[in-house]
This record gives sequence, C-alpha cells and structure tokens, in this order.
Amino acid sequence: MSTAVVLFTSDLRLHDHPPLHAALASADEVVPLFVLDDAVEGAGFAVPNRRAFLADCLRDLDAGLRDRGGRLVVRQGDVVGEVCRVVDAAGADAVHLSAGVSGYARLREERLREALGARGCRLYVHDAVITAVPPGEVTPSGVGRDHFAVFTPYFRRWTGVPLRAPFDAPRSVRVPEGAASAVLPARADVAGVSAGLAEGGERAGRARLAAWCRQGLGAYEAGQDDLAGDATSRLSPHLHFGTLSATEVVHRARALGGPGAEAFVRQVCWRDFHHQVLAARPQAAHSDYRPQGDRWRTERSAQEDIEAWKEGRTGYPLVDAALRQLRHEGWMHNRGRLLTASFLVKTLYVDWRVGARHFLDLLVDGDLANNQLNWQWMAGTGTDSRPNRVLNPLLQARRYDPEGAYVRRWVPELAGIEGGAVHEPWKVRTAGLGEGYPEPVVGLAEGLARFRDARGLV
Repeated sequence: MSTAVVLFTSDLRLHDHPPLHAALASADEVVPLFVLDDAVEGAGFAVPNRRAFLADCLRDLDAGLRDRGGRLVVRQGDVVGEVCRVVDAAGADAVHLSAGVSGYARLREERLREALGARGCRLYVHDAVITAVPPGEVTPSGVGRDHFAVFTPYFRRWTGVPLRAPFDAPRSVRVPEGAASAVLPARADVAGVSAGLAEGGERAGRARLAAWCRQGLGAYEAGQDDLAGDATSRLSPHLHFGTLSATEVVHRARALGGPGAEAFVRQVCWRDFHHQVLAARPQAAHSDYRPQGDRWRTERSAQEDIEAWKEGRTGYPLVDAALRQLRHEGWMHNRGRLLTASFLVKTLYVDWRVGARHFLDLLVDGDLANNQLNWQWMAGTGTDSRPNRVLNPLLQARRYDPEGAYVRRWVPELAGIEGGAVHEPWKVRTAGLGEGYPEPVVGLAEGLARFRDARGLV
C-alpha cells in the first residue's frame, strides 16, 4: 500500500488543490500535513491577526477532511524535520507541495528535496497553486530578461495564458492510522487580535466569493475606489492563505464577464505580477528593487511622526481613517493603502520598510510579495514608472470620499462635521467641532518640498 504526504502551506483548501489531487491519484493513503513552522514564528511573521485567521483555516480544513473520512495532521517545529518524521512514521514514498516564491520558500524546497532524497522519498513541487499563472510562465523577450518589471506588458501577456481547469474537491481522503497530530490551534487562544478581524477558512472564503459574484462584481469597475462604499471583494485574506484558488477566482469572474469582471481580474493579475517579481528578485522583500538614492529620515529623527502615522493621528482625516481601519479590522481598503503609504514615504519621507513592517504587523492578508512590492511601488523604489508621484490626501479625499462618510466612520472625533468639510477640520475649529483631533503633523507643501529636494527634483 502506497502513502504520500501533502504539505499544506499557503493553500489551505480542498477545492482546486493540485498537490492533493496528484497525491490522491497516485497513492492509496495520504497524510494531509500542516507544520506550524518555528522559522516563521522566529522571523516575526506569525502576528496575532494572521495566527487567528490561520487557526480558523486549519480548523475548517480539518473539518472538511473529516467530512471525507480523513483529518488534518498538525505538527510544530522545524518544517523539514517534522515532514521527515511524518514520512518515516507513515512509510511515505512521496511528498507533494505547492511552489512558493519567497527566498525562504525556495530554501524550504531545497532542504526538503535533500532530506527526503536521503530517505528514498521523492518531492513533487506543483506550480499554479498559489497564483493563477506561475511565476516565470511568461517572460519578456530578450536575452537575460527573466521577469516583467512593468505591469502593463505583463498584463497583456498574462491575459493570453490559458489557465488550467480547476480541480473539484476530493470525495474521500484515506489517512493512515497512527499519524499523530498536535492539537489544532484556536482563535480564542490568540491574544491581541483586531476586534473586527474577518472569519477565516475555506467555507467562509467560498461563501464570500459566491456573494461577491452575485452582488458586487458587476459594480466593481465603478466602485472599487469608493472608500465609504466599501465595494471591494475583501477576498485578499483568502487568496493569501489559499482558502480560495486564484485560478478558480479568475475562471468564475471571466465566466460572468462585463467591465466589473475585467477590472477585478486585472487586480488578481497585479497579485501574480508581484509574485513573479519576487520570485525573480527575492531580495526585493527587504532591499530597493530600483534604488533612488534616498536619504530617508532616520527612525529616531522621525519617531514622533511615525508614531502619529501608526496611531492614525497625523491630522489628515483620510489618512487617519485608513490607519484606524487597519488597526480595527486587520485589513485596509486598497485606496487607503496607497494613500497611507504615499503619506509616510513621500510626505513624511520615512523609509518604506518602516511602513511595510507596520502593515505586516497588522494585515491579515500581509505577504512579502504584495505588501513589500506595493510599498516599493509607492515609495518609488519599485516597479512604478512614475517613481516621484505623490498622492495629496486632500485631493484624494475629494475624489474618493467626497461626503466624508468614510472619515466619520473611523474618526469619531470628527463625526459632528458634515459633508466634505470633515477633511479639513482645522477650518471649522472655531465652531467647537473637531475638538481632540490633532493639528497636521506637517504642511503638505512643506512635505512635498522636502521630498523633491531629497530626490534632487528642485
């Protein structure tokens, strides 16, 4: 009787899971395994919001497997050591794994291949599981060009790639006797979780996707930047943890069609784009992709401004509203992410890594590819073809929150100011409104001049 191990990582689902599909097709028994990796914990990546969402995902995955006669095996420790122990105990001759893009994911694959090879066990690494199109599937023409550094040409090529058909969830999963498991983690055991954190797990993800396709997709093109309308899909946590398949999401959106679907698929492509950049340049997780010679303010000299930004007390209501949403929900509207990043790196002139770390400390969907490369895009050190663009928070407010509803939702000190006047509370303080809300930490003209001077633009 043959046995295979499926190592789950960022693919915590049963629907459209190529490694699980391949293992069930080739082995009599399968051990579905997840390792709570000490290296992830040690690197500071296992923050409360993602640990809580992960706990939901693992419990839901276990429940789905039990519905099919199986169960999830959870271990904690060094991922390679734990996989090898499970392989030895089960007598497995194959391990199936989804391909990753980070430097750590590649090192994990190398270590697994070496350790399993010494045991006569083969490692199968499957593409097109984490993303819709695998990194490296499409590359620019020209010698030595291993990835696209500009989104638009990548999108044109990506759109023409035929996607594989999604796999159905398995009907049954037979797990060998004696595959010992640690106790599943629980959200209730995680301290410091954002009060409004969404529910994790494949069932929650599929329910959200179904509702989005019925009610939100058609209006997405017109409403995606409406901060108060909250017209985005909120599927990013499920794509990050892999409770939804990016391939299936694209198929479903394209089947419905229309301008909303086209705009939404473009956003999924941005996710694939960042993954292929990081796969080609893993150092972009911590180093400038395109150095601009920035002389960022030191954290010490900018400490008060940094703390005001983190706490949502910059004196610019739209910036503060977005940062307070992040703290409360562990999630932030995409327009808010762009604006708050621009304010930190361009208006306050603080190193993008400071903001990226804060986002990773709170975002449930925070991953290295999208978080770090979006921050670099806004900092002008990444793939943006206009590295010196600056988003003015007042202009952004008039465009994307014209009546101020988003600000009043998240900045209660300003709830008494009606309409668009809420974005400039310093103009109405004489009426006794906006008391307790801070003055702006810097004038926009002053911040812009400092940035332009530092970049040698004046």
